[in-house]
Amino acid sequence: MGILLWILFGALVGVVASFIMKSELGIVLDIVVGIIGAIIGGWVMSLINKSGVTGFNLYSFLVALLGAIILLALIRALRK
Repeated sequence: MGILLWILFGALVGVVASFIMKSELGIVLDIVVGIIGAIIGGWVMSLINKSGVTGFNLYSFLVALLGAIILLALIRALRK
């Protein structure tokens, strides 16, 4: 994926994850959370011998969303 698609993908994933976790971060941090979430989600999926983010599709969106929710949960736990 090109850098612009990663930014768009990160924005979509970050906004949805922020909505699910009821966090208001702003668009820039939503993009960062989405991109890092894709990395975390890919890592988690590799632990169970599944493929990670494979492109701009629903499966990759769900993998990245899982990673973004994990990231937001960790951030919330560390803040307390």
